[in-house]
Amino acid sequence: MTTLLKLLVWLLRIAVFIGLFGLAIKNSGPMELRFFLDQAWMAPTSVVILAVFAIGVAVGLTTALGVFLRPQRTPDREPR
Repeated sequence: MTTLLKLLVWLLRIAVFIGLFGLAIKNSGPMELRFFLDQAWMAPTSVVILAVFAIGVAVGLTTALGVFLRPQRTPDREPR
């Protein structure tokens, strides 16, 4: 039973990958990002989406880092 479930999970992963890959291929047209001071950056839409996703992951991990690095509280006295 577990091997069938693992197979179904891998088939789902492959289907999601193929779907997202097709979306990236279809959205490969150029996109112009305009910044301040008349600066512009031309990039494919899929690269822009990937960059925004990576920035979101970095911000999320940075905010979660505070929870993991917070010092653990020690009890004031030992249990009786």
